[in-house]
Amino acid sequence: MPWKEKSKKEARSEFVAAVMNHRSARGFSAICREFGIGRSCGYRWWERYRAEGRRGLVERERRPRSAQVLYECWWPRLRKLRAKYPTWGAAKLRVLLAAAYAGPVPAQCTLQRWLRRAGCTRRRIRRARRGPAIASPPRRLARRPNDVWTLDFKGEFSLGDGQRVRALTVRDAASRFVLAVQHVAKPDEDHVRRTMQRVFRRYGLPRAIHVDNGTPFCSGGPLGLTKLSVWWLQLGIQVSRSRRGCPQDNPSHEQMHGVLKNETAKPPALTFAAQLRRFATWRHRYNHVRPNQALGQRPPAEIYRPSPRVLPTKLPAWKYPPQSHIVRVAPNGRIWWGQAQRVIGRAFANQYLRLQPSGTASAKVWLGLHLIGTLHADDAAGLRPAFYRQT
Repeated sequence: MPWKEKSKKEARSEFVAAVMNHRSARGFSAICREFGIGRSCGYRWWERYRAEGRRGLVERERRPRSAQVLYECWWPRLRKLRAKYPTWGAAKLRVLLAAAYAGPVPAQCTLQRWLRRAGCTRRRIRRARRGPAIASPPRRLARRPNDVWTLDFKGEFSLGDGQRVRALTVRDAASRFVLAVQHVAKPDEDHVRRTMQRVFRRYGLPRAIHVDNGTPFCSGGPLGLTKLSVWWLQLGIQVSRSRRGCPQDNPSHEQMHGVLKNETAKPPALTFAAQLRRFATWRHRYNHVRPNQALGQRPPAEIYRPSPRVLPTKLPAWKYPPQSHIVRVAPNGRIWWGQAQRVIGRAFANQYLRLQPSGTASAKVWLGLHLIGTLHADDAAGLRPAFYRQT
């Protein structure tokens, strides 16, 4: 036989009925002991029944009045900000509340609970942990603005009118300041170089640029260099790369891409001009309004300052020791050495290289301070390139 379960209201109704029917025959204390409650609790429900009838037996709100006042004061403000920034969480919204309104702001967990109760958030799916973490290769640390810039392409997507958008994003690693979100017609060296020239003229030159191994940032030639990365080296900018197939080597930039996608491309705009306006509005909001947890909930614009290193009007020449054997690479990427043409690579077209004899039948090839490979007299194929070693 199944157990018969009773709600709290039914139990209280039976208690009130017992008091009304048997109070003269039994004492009030005996009835309370029969129902397993104390006399103070019994008198409280009896008095509520006499004052309100059966409605008085319904469970009342146990939350203190101060919590209700707090909710009534701050929830409309939080809801208004959440409608304006629908992808922001409680931590960032709390910073804006504190800046816009006087008085102590509710705790982050309180704001998060209100958003969850209103259906404004969803639980994060916990995924299984992967195996042991492998240390990333050492790269230049960004300790101050313009130490390291990160570059990458946001994945190509279609607009409402069928046009395709491919955005190149540039970001300062130390301050998280987004320097550019620019559509590039083709992901080649010439289009990216023109975009970077505009960024350099506005914000100056960084000390290093971190990119992935895709085109036009990397190639299969010496040191993985392309015309674009050779140009950066000539400007005095160090080039670092992620490991192949390891986007986790640039996690901050990938996280920024996720925010960009959620706030500008879900769904995408109907026209090309409208999407570009979204990018511009988003970049201003991300840099000047959105609090960043890594910066102590300050927006990136409070940290970033342009670089004092300006883009030169004329590219500086490579510096080589005196009495060096200097050769100029032809536009087709070849040089004359050993009475024959040797392939160096189109990435080095029109560049001046230093040939350093190494033995009687070989020579090391230098681009500035960078050893790019070795030439051998018995190897007619050309340069034996050097490569960055990836761990």
